[in-house]
Amino acid sequence: MGFVFCGIAEASFLEEEAPRLEKWLKGQMQGEMQYMENHFDKRLDPRLLVDDAKSIISLGYNYYTSDIQSDESSPKISKYAYGMDYHLVVKDKLRHLLSYIQTAIGEVGGRAFVDSAPILERAWAKKSGLGWIGKNSNLISKQRGSFFFLCELIIDLPLAYDVAPTKDYCGTCTKCLDACPTEAIIAPQVVDGSKCISYLTIELKNEIPQEFAGKMDNWMFGCDICQDVCPWNRFSETHQEDTFKPHPELLEMSKRDWEEITEETFQRIFKKSAVKRAKFAGLTKNIRFLENR
Repeated sequence: MGFVFCGIAEASFLEEEAPRLEKWLKGQMQGEMQYMENHFDKRLDPRLLVDDAKSIISLGYNYYTSDIQSDESSPKISKYAYGMDYHLVVKDKLRHLLSYIQTAIGEVGGRAFVDSAPILERAWAKKSGLGWIGKNSNLISKQRGSFFFLCELIIDLPLAYDVAPTKDYCGTCTKCLDACPTEAIIAPQVVDGSKCISYLTIELKNEIPQEFAGKMDNWMFGCDICQDVCPWNRFSETHQEDTFKPHPELLEMSKRDWEEITEETFQRIFKKSAVKRAKFAGLTKNIRFLENR
């Protein structure tokens, strides 16, 4: 089905994560993402999301590409948003996997999740041995780097569990902390979301605060800096998912094209794209902010 790895953990309460999540929220690091404050208990216990949950199957789906925008001066967009919205693509594959399990085994209850519910995806992927949490707070795979989407099937079927979490291989490297232009990575594995360029260009609905003027590194939607500088991403391989290929116009647009983009062009290029989350008004707001830096 195209998944690059799979790990399985027993559904249980995430004791390690509870105090970390509480501290992060109390520090207001969620910014205006108020939804992060909701369903605290469900984030820590998947058994509250799926009745009689026994197993969490964590999977990764590669989205890495070496394609880049042709005009180096144009506002930048994160690799994950080049093509079709990953929520649509990956969830469809997860549903097929759940259907396969039900066909092969019998009556199995469960739900598929792709960044669409209060689940601490990285914690479960780590617990099932798929990688470690890097200093930039992303899950890193020794074989694959970090350019992949995480997703889960939570099912009521007991399985054999992967019980050996991967060792942390970041060592003394601080490339991600050093490279973040807004200093959003305030400590190893701690990101102040309210300072993150991805938050500022996607989640923040109000104007970007002036304190970030000149610090956005020309990103208009998302940011790849802390992944681009990570040495483990030298092992990233180009994805094979046709739906993730960018619209033909996307990579060829010049700086001026972006500054003069119309809603018609936006709807054409970003049809079924994750960029729709920012909407036309949000994207043009970001572009204006970059122009005035």
